[in-house]
Amino acid sequence: MNGAGRSSEDSRQVVHVAMGGLALLLRFLTPWQAAVIAAGAIAFNLFALPRLAGALYRPGEVRRRLFSGIVLYPVAVLLLIVAFPDRRDIVASAWGILAFGDGMATLAGRHIASPRLPWNPEKSVAGSAAFVLFGGAAGSFLCWWCRPTVIPPAYEWFSIWMPWVAAIAAAAVETIPIRLNDNVSVPAVASAVLWWTSLVSEDLAAAAASNAWRLLPFAFAANATIAAAGYVARTVTVPGAICGMFIGVTVVVTCGWGAWSLLLATFAVAVVTSRLGLSRKLMLGIAEGRGGRRGAGNAIANTGIAAIAAMLSALTYAGDASRLAFVTALAAGGSDTVASEIGKAWGRGTRLVPTLARVPPGTPGAISAEGTAAGLVGALALAALGSVVHLIPVSMLPIVVIAATIGSFAESVMGATLEPAGIVNNDVLNFANTAIAALAAIFLVEALK
Repeated sequence: MNGAGRSSEDSRQVVHVAMGGLALLLRFLTPWQAAVIAAGAIAFNLFALPRLAGALYRPGEVRRRLFSGIVLYPVAVLLLIVAFPDRRDIVASAWGILAFGDGMATLAGRHIASPRLPWNPEKSVAGSAAFVLFGGAAGSFLCWWCRPTVIPPAYEWFSIWMPWVAAIAAAAVETIPIRLNDNVSVPAVASAVLWWTSLVSEDLAAAAASNAWRLLPFAFAANATIAAAGYVARTVTVPGAICGMFIGVTVVVTCGWGAWSLLLATFAVAVVTSRLGLSRKLMLGIAEGRGGRRGAGNAIANTGIAAIAAMLSALTYAGDASRLAFVTALAAGGSDTVASEIGKAWGRGTRLVPTLARVPPGTPGAISAEGTAAGLVGALALAALGSVVHLIPVSMLPIVVIAATIGSFAESVMGATLEPAGIVNNDVLNFANTAIAALAAIFLVEALK
């Protein structure tokens, strides 16, 4: 990049950071006033800014500025305001993490020499550290600044410390080697973490901590044994075994052994179906990578939402909804794997969603009648196990199956449209599948009341 280009990019990031200062106004504005201002910023950046400060746009962005970061930034702020009208502390904090965390990460990555991240050479250690440092500090201050707008006020520990957790999570997602714009992924992750943790009750957290200490030695022993066995059996990598062990421990100490048995069953289903029809998958070049071993990314993508739901079941008063989300997330992840692997092995009429054009087995976003049927059976079986271990009542089985199917088809649409462009990868799709399914189950229950 020449000197002019470097200066232009630096100026762009300085503006990106400076706009975060406007989040201070959220303490004095009503949600609708803030939304109108954000909408005005979108219009300004879309139509006026290219004429007034076109140098802030990267090459080619002016022609497609609707999808440029400069326009997506205020769009993200508007969506935050609409999504959390009564939690301007969450809006301000997520905005601060986007502005200061993402902006300073880019500046630090460009001007500070440091090692590159092994899984994404385009990102640096210095950039990620700057993201957490500046994003966490700005998010914490802005969350505290807007705390008086929340009735009743949020816990002080939430305002001070949870934005740091949100910044760490957003910084981690920002390093994933995909082309999803940071102005979308960063505020989405930060606000989700803040919202989830805002539901935590101090009293329930204290009780959960006491129970966790009692269960921890047994949970650790059981999950370490399973992780070691999985590695020896060549079903997981070392990072996958370690990550899976911690997820398993989390599930046991927050949601109990019944929930852990469902988690274990979901993993077993994925392992078994991955090996069905393996010779055909190998011949077609569509078998799982690493010899079928599951890595840390696979563990987080398929069971991360379930782990969050398990924690919320112990830490919040939404226990029933959290357990429903837990079962649905695992049913969605497990059934999707069943559908995909059975479709690869025996699917004869593989079609692409949403066009329904015939495509080869293994094509991202493709479905087959055989795989879809197997996925429905898998979702029902896992949901039934969730009922057997008393996580959900039998009456919730249709809700779980329907929600898991919604998540699976949403994943297929995204896989067909976004994955080929590199905007998402398979792990992101699996995480989105389980998240959409869990939310769909909760919404369906509310709609049927």
